[in-house]
Amino acid sequence: MTFIDYYFTFVVFLFGACWGSFLNVCIYRIPAEESVVKPRSHCPKCGYMIPWYDNIPLLSYIMLGAKCRQCSVKISPRYFLVEFLTAVLFVLVWSKYPLVQGEVFDFRFVPYWLMIFGLVLGTFVDIDHMWLPDRTTIGGMIIGPILSFLIPEMHQESTHMAGLIKSCVGMGFGFGILWLVSVLGRLALKKDAMGFGDVKLMGALGAFLGLEAVIFIIFISSLLGSVIGMSFIAVGRKEWQSKIPFGPYIALAAVIWLLGGNELWEAYVYWIKH
Repeated sequence: MTFIDYYFTFVVFLFGACWGSFLNVCIYRIPAEESVVKPRSHCPKCGYMIPWYDNIPLLSYIMLGAKCRQCSVKISPRYFLVEFLTAVLFVLVWSKYPLVQGEVFDFRFVPYWLMIFGLVLGTFVDIDHMWLPDRTTIGGMIIGPILSFLIPEMHQESTHMAGLIKSCVGMGFGFGILWLVSVLGRLALKKDAMGFGDVKLMGALGAFLGLEAVIFIIFISSLLGSVIGMSFIAVGRKEWQSKIPFGPYIALAAVIWLLGGNELWEAYVYWIKH
């Protein structure tokens, strides 16, 4: 890597951390049906309005010793985790889909950053409240086709209409297949086998990533859920299974696809054929 590469990687990391800081606001306020714009960030314990110098992503958490300056209440390590995770994921997407590909510009990193933002938001809200916000799911189903039309390279297409068609096919397949699983599961188990938020999330991911990605995500998320569930049983924590919803597994599988799962899928298809 050249100096320029390191420089832009550092800038992207800081950019991602800033969006992670905003994500912390969204994760806390959206379930409470509060505005994510105002009032400005404050301590949930004492109401202290946090000044800019105490609201610097990553750095302020360390400098404050993970405590509120006013009342010294402990700040949850999740705030640091969300900022760091978002920054790392932004860097990984940037490394996988840089602006310049050969002699042409590639803007796929923009919609993929937006997708990462939605997945991190949905994951932590789902863990806390066992539901996925419509801003992530329905929002993704609206924005995904629009961005696919504007940036058809998201679906390895060169024309705008082809990108839009692939996005709509992926969205319809992702939504439809999980809706069918939900309906059949309800009939078989006499209770909800899957939340409707997961159905909408898969539709959004299909809109961003396409049909093949949906198949990959369903397979990998189910595998992850099974492996982690069996691990809980093995360590005598079977009750933990019900505390982790399916949304985070879907999100993790989508990130895996985005960062190289398509190559794994192509290798698997080649192996099957030969």
